Amino acid sequence: MTRYNYLLKRLIPLVYCLWLMMLTGCYHRGPQTPDAWDMTKQQLDSISFYTTHHYTQNYNFVVTADSLVIAEQRPECMAVPDVVSAEMEVAGAEWKKDSITLRKRDHIVVADIKTLPTDTIDSVWVKVARDQTTFGWVREGELLGSVSPDDPISQFIDFFSDTHLLIFLAFCVVVMVAYGLRILMRKGVKIVHFDDIPSFYPTLLCLLVASSAVLYSSIQMFEVESWRHFYYHPSLNPFALPLHLGIFISSVWAIIIVAIATIDDVLRHMPFGGGVLYLCGLMGVCSVCYVVFSVTTLYYIGYPLLLAYYVFAIYRLTLQRSL
Repeated sequence: MTRYNYLLKRLIPLVYCLWLMMLTGCYHRGPQTPDAWDMTKQQLDSISFYTTHHYTQNYNFVVTADSLVIAEQRPECMAVPDVVSAEMEVAGAEWKKDSITLRKRDHIVVADIKTLPTDTIDSVWVKVARDQTTFGWVREGELLGSVSPDDPISQFIDFFSDTHLLIFLAFCVVVMVAYGLRILMRKGVKIVHFDDIPSFYPTLLCLLVASSAVLYSSIQMFEVESWRHFYYHPSLNPFALPLHLGIFISSVWAIIIVAIATIDDVLRHMPFGGGVLYLCGLMGVCSVCYVVFSVTTLYYIGYPLLLAYYVFAIYRLTLQRSL
């Protein structure tokens, strides 16, 4: 009975966190459209554009580049074909004269979209507005390269999707964690996988982070359009997303829940000072798992590496429990 009460007491925080996750999940409702028989050509074009580009009129962006230049003139006056004439040079001079520069962190909204087949550079032009008096046109390619959706989840994705940043972080984190773990091991401090505490939560947390990193990179490689749509319309509710995205978001929630359970379990098994050191080492191992598996999956090395990591982690956990 004592063992049953102990297990019940350990499961209560996990059940509570799962219940809280289900209550706080954000339901993402797609755009409401009228019946196809009642739609105008403009509405049909808007839906078609939304399907392929994942945004449409009234969509909100935030400028992430140092500056974004927009033109007050209509795009018909600025679409430049292959042969540049004197009139086009004049139009280009007028464009520079009537341009407006938006600055970093400016919030803008899509006011209109035009398609110009005669433009050989970019056929899609987007009219954006910062306020009622500041608006202008810009090519879609230039716009999307300088903005991010005005949503904290999308901006978070932007930050962690930079491959160069990941490679740099991977190098820094691996070096720092290897050095830190060496010092901790010399001092006899408990470390996950090597001199672990009698708890499966830390190992489970590391495996969840590694698996989520592999899944994250896999979706970016093999489900580009669905990931792009999620990027423009993020949701934290796994039940309102396609299966692969729902599994990924569920894994993120699982990481949060298991992290809470891990902190609670570590502080039960260790004094506060030792527990903090153990959690710092665990956070370093999780960081290494994220950056290493995120980068290696992009080159298909992450899949066999993840399998090997599972075997190693389960073997070490079993070995620690048998001692």
